[in-house]
This record gives sequence, structure tokens and C-alpha cells, in this order.
Amino acid sequence: MKLDTLVAEPWADYGLMDSGNGRKLERYGPYSFIRPEPQAMWAPALDEWDADGAFIPGSDEEGGGRWQFERDVPAEGWDLAWEDVRFRAQCTPFRHLAFFPDMAPQWAWMRARLSDGAEALNLFGYTGVGTLAMAAAGARMVHVDASKKSVEAGKANAVRSGMADRPIRWIVEDAARFVAREVRRGRRYDGIILDPPKYGRGPGGEVWKLEEGLPGLIADCRRLLDADSRFLVLTVYAVRMSALAIGELLAQALADLGGRVECGDMAVREEARGLLLPTAIFARWSRT
Repeated sequence: MKLDTLVAEPWADYGLMDSGNGRKLERYGPYSFIRPEPQAMWAPALDEWDADGAFIPGSDEEGGGRWQFERDVPAEGWDLAWEDVRFRAQCTPFRHLAFFPDMAPQWAWMRARLSDGAEALNLFGYTGVGTLAMAAAGARMVHVDASKKSVEAGKANAVRSGMADRPIRWIVEDAARFVAREVRRGRRYDGIILDPPKYGRGPGGEVWKLEEGLPGLIADCRRLLDADSRFLVLTVYAVRMSALAIGELLAQALADLGGRVECGDMAVREEARGLLLPTAIFARWSRT
């Protein structure tokens, strides 16, 4: 098992401008924002930050808080692009902006492994940027999320990207329940990406707890892969868990398929100094 760090470099519509003192300053197209970042324990490069808005965290540990704006920011969001994918950024109540820019290296890695006509499954697919990144490479996609609002946002992003007619199935359902049903149907996929939350509820009231549900979900995902499959990518945010732990989980679950497993940190490169700000952990299996 290989230990590595995946680094998201700045691009035209996104950059980590500066970080430090438990916060980060980012640009999202024409707007800039300050958000809490506990891992930015160092001092910032700049003496002062000028931002259009800031997220003010609440007193709880579950991500509560509110946005405070210094200048006008469109409440309905604004369009951004990553390569050939267009999508809408928006200041959400969950402190993020409706997509995760540190996923860019994963999007590129998966695209490179899907030939035209391959089929991939995106679990916990959120607003569909990863789904559209693979669809743009010619993949047939199945996008699953428990939130109807997120799936509708994904469909709207497909229209923005000129991909409304691409072969994408948009499904509102609990991810674990959907995968179990696909196993019973004898389905298989060339690639699977999953980005499970720490805690969540499905549309039918299903309760998801990461530490309890992840091993069984990975076991079922293994049953959807075969000797011709290309990859499985797992990303985990905001949990007290090691990349080595999820790497070993994948290594054991997919051992009979051969290939290799990588795991480690995901990070974003700061524009001010080039330092790396860690954001999440990942583990991924690929066919060698």
C-alpha cells in the first residue's frame, strides 16, 4: 500500500490565497471568502485579509454558524468552471460553497482511467461536479445522493456544462440501500467514487454513521467490481480517522482483484507561499 499526498493546485476559478491562525482565505471566481480552518495553525502570510464574506462558526462541533458579508454576493450563486465542467458555487449553510475544490486531482485521475463508454458510479454525489468530470470524458454515469436538492443542482450543472444529453442517471436514494440493490441485480461498474459524510439521513429516514456503515458499504462496492474494473476512490472529511485505516479497509476488501491501493492526505496548495493545507484523507484502488 502506497502512502501519498494529493495536491490541488490553484486554477482560474479557485485558489487558496492565504491561510493561518485557524482560518483560510479563498477565491471563488470574482469573490473571496474567509472560512474557519483548524489545521491552519501557522501565521498567515498577509497582515490583513480583504474578503467579500466570512463564515462565522457557531459554538457547537457539528458545523453550525452563519455567513457575514462585507459586499454583495449573489444569494442564488454564480457560475464557475473546472476544465470542461461548469457548475454553480453558492454560500451554503454548511460553510462550504457547493463543491469541494480539493477533489480536482481525483477528478483528473478518474477521467484518465475511464475509456469512452465505461460506466462509473458516484455515491454521495452531491452537486455532480465529479459526475460531470467523468461524463465529459465519455463515461456513462450513475449519480446517487439522498438529497433531492443536491441531485437537482447536479442536473442544473449538467445543463450549464452542455451535458444535459449525456448518459447520466440521476437518482435520489440512500447510497447504501442503492448499492445493496445493485448487488442483488448482479450489476458491475468500471469505477466507483464515494464521499460519505460523517453522519446523514437517507430520503426514507435511513441513518448513516460513517464508522458503522463504511465497512459494509465497501464490501458491497467490491461486489460491483470485477476483473475488468478500473478504480474505487474513497474520500473522508471531518473525522478522527487515519488514512492508513481506510487504506487497509480497501486493501483487504479488494485484495482478490489485484491492482494497488494508495492512501494519504488530500491538500490544497496556498498561493501566497506554496505551503500545503490538508483538507481530507483518501484511499483508492486501481488496476495496475
